[in-house]
Amino acid sequence: MEGREEVKEPKPSFPLSLWELSVASTVVIGFLLGLAGVYLTMPASDYSFLKLPRSLEDLQLLRDHLETYTSDYTIQVLVGYCVVYIFMQTFMIPGTVFMSLLAGALFGVFKGVALVVFTATAGASSCYFLSKVVGRPLVFSLWPDKLSFFQAQVAQRRECLLNYMLFLRLTPTLPNTFINVASPIVDIPYRIFFLATFIGLIPAAYITVKAGIALGELQSVGDLYDFKSIATLFIIGVVSVTPTLMSKTKS
Repeated sequence: MEGREEVKEPKPSFPLSLWELSVASTVVIGFLLGLAGVYLTMPASDYSFLKLPRSLEDLQLLRDHLETYTSDYTIQVLVGYCVVYIFMQTFMIPGTVFMSLLAGALFGVFKGVALVVFTATAGASSCYFLSKVVGRPLVFSLWPDKLSFFQAQVAQRRECLLNYMLFLRLTPTLPNTFINVASPIVDIPYRIFFLATFIGLIPAAYITVKAGIALGELQSVGDLYDFKSIATLFIIGVVSVTPTLMSKTKS
């Protein structure tokens, strides 16, 4: 169809370059070493409370137990948190919003935002590399229409791709999970993907982490994003694509 490019067929050669393979391998090894280190250095105790939170009640219970360990075993809690968050992002496991709230509750705003942005970017990068190897059939099966739309939009915005990716990260135009998996399939360079993810996640991370400090006041996850917060994210997103719009107007 005119005006829309077809998604390219997979290349016969191995889809990862040497440095990308090194990064992906480092992430996998980091998972294993992190979990082993946390397990070997934590004191003997009943850890039945350790589970992925699925509700605010689960999160409050986890926060209450981890507060004691955070002061005495800060490094272990940090490593454990990073491994779990990156693992969830890599394999698209729902619930990272609860992990972001937990970061605010345990570490405060500044450290919490830094931690969430780091782990979310690392997890998204790991998902990007994993999708580059095995993600094409999954994306074609789950999101064929979204993939066609994304491919066409990326093809039209190659010259200002970073601005477009920032817009996607700042606004709920496309799900972050889909962006992570589909980006290597539509040939978005990792450098662009990384920068857009690292910068674009900061505003939303700040909103969520700040809410985690007052965890007891939250009635539902929906309270995180009121009209003011959503409007702010959209304004930032529009600003991010302004250079693209201006360049098109000039041309």
